[in-house]
Amino acid sequence: MPPARPRLAVTLGDCAGVGPELVLHALVSPDLEAVGQLLVYGNLALLRRVADATGLALPESLAVLPYGGVTGAPLPRDRHILFDCPFAEAATLTPGSVQAACGARAYAWICDAVRDIRAGLADALVTAPIHKEALHRAGIGFPGHTEILAHLTGTPDPCMAFYSPGLIVSLATIHEPLAKVPRLLSVETLLRTIRLTHAACLGLGFPAPRLGVLALNPHAGENGLFGHEELTCIRPAIEKAKAEGIRASGPLVPDTAFTWLSARPATAPFDAYVAMYHDQGLIPFKMVAFDTGVNVTLGLPLIRTSPDHGTAFDLAWQGRASPTSLFSAVDLAARMARTRGL
Repeated sequence: MPPARPRLAVTLGDCAGVGPELVLHALVSPDLEAVGQLLVYGNLALLRRVADATGLALPESLAVLPYGGVTGAPLPRDRHILFDCPFAEAATLTPGSVQAACGARAYAWICDAVRDIRAGLADALVTAPIHKEALHRAGIGFPGHTEILAHLTGTPDPCMAFYSPGLIVSLATIHEPLAKVPRLLSVETLLRTIRLTHAACLGLGFPAPRLGVLALNPHAGENGLFGHEELTCIRPAIEKAKAEGIRASGPLVPDTAFTWLSARPATAPFDAYVAMYHDQGLIPFKMVAFDTGVNVTLGLPLIRTSPDHGTAFDLAWQGRASPTSLFSAVDLAARMARTRGL
């Protein structure tokens, strides 16, 4: 069982985005100091540049250690730690633009953090945003964190989910072209997503989670008139989940499933929703929790959370980016590490 103040591995994300300044906010937050100890995977020269550009502080108490992997030497527990990973471009890279060096560093930091968590150095992973084009310019062929983490941990079917106190949404498919979604859905893969969502809700304290499973097609397919996926995949997966004791309902008509959000006060008919594809779930979620939502990867052998926004190149290194979502991600990761509920 992790200590009351768990260790959280934090990656800087894309150096040219808002990740570094969000991490600077986290390092000086007294609220997060009480939540957990941060082990930051990044670069000291870069953080100094960002601190100078934004007017944010680089805390004097920060322990800066050269990074060479887990050595077995005990780490200090009384302050946050920066694992300093030098790279030549740190002194010259330009904020707010796509650069291969930034993609390469972001990927390397994720790899290092995952390796250390699996070796027991930290209790959970919190990732600042990465940029998909920068990854590809660096020759890294993954579309996002979820796929990278699946590869690094040997997880065949991770689930992307999004948490806020008022709305929880998980995705049956992740970063896929819309044209591919119908053939990627199957009874077994959707049932796995339903199971993972159910387990996540249990870990969050819902004693008997109510899951709303969205349809894929307009009007939930109208009994096959507008598509067959509801009949051949979604409904059978729901019935199998019910047979296991999971309170799953649907397929829900997508265009009315979230109308309750407009009520004041809003009363949710379900504790979580399972969406069939990325935008179907993310549009309503970001409407209500853009600044506070947390991306959570379910099904991995480690805990991982992240802000639910991107690199925000238009705000990078200006001191204007809100750290609220990152703070929420740190808080949720610490909560999950303490309970091992998700």
